[in-house]
Amino acid sequence: MKEKIHPNYGEAKVTCGCGNSFMTGSVKKELRIDVCSKCHPFFTGQQRAAKARGRIEQFNKRYGQEG
Repeated sequence: MKEKIHPNYGEAKVTCGCGNSFMTGSVKKELRIDVCSKCHPFFTGQQRAAKARGRIEQFNKRYGQEG
């Protein structure tokens, strides 16, 4: 490998839009992200509820509140 061409790799603070923060390794000192494992629906288990919510809205739109 050539010397003096690679960026410095070190600790970085990652801050999510939900307020969660954690440390990781990166060439940048600070990273800001929109979604993390604390607020993403796949990791929180809300993914199933979101799908059901869509189906309920679709049912109500089709069959509910007639007249």
